[in-house]
Amino acid sequence: MAKVQDPQMLTANRLRDGEVLYWRAGNWVLTLAEGEVFADPKAADAALAAAARYVKENSVVAPYLFDVRVADGVIKPVKEREIIRARGPTVRGEGKQALGAFDVSI
Repeated sequence: MAKVQDPQMLTANRLRDGEVLYWRAGNWVLTLAEGEVFADPKAADAALAAAARYVKENSVVAPYLFDVRVADGVIKPVKEREIIRARGPTVRGEGKQALGAFDVSI
């Protein structure tokens, strides 16, 4: 039996300051909760291809797709790496962590 693909999101880092960004409707947003979730792998791949424009413009670096799960309307990354990236720097008390922008209870 074939594995069912988890929904995905698109992320990258803003080149000028390293901020983690998420894709939404052809542009970038700052928080995971604002990002677009792709249930269809073809739509996710199309978004990744569209993000290449921002790489070419030197706005973002290293866009990629990652798996998420959505439970009760809350987006939860599957991998620990994405949980950490969504929360912001782990060595400072500012940014997304300080704002409480992301709560994960997997």
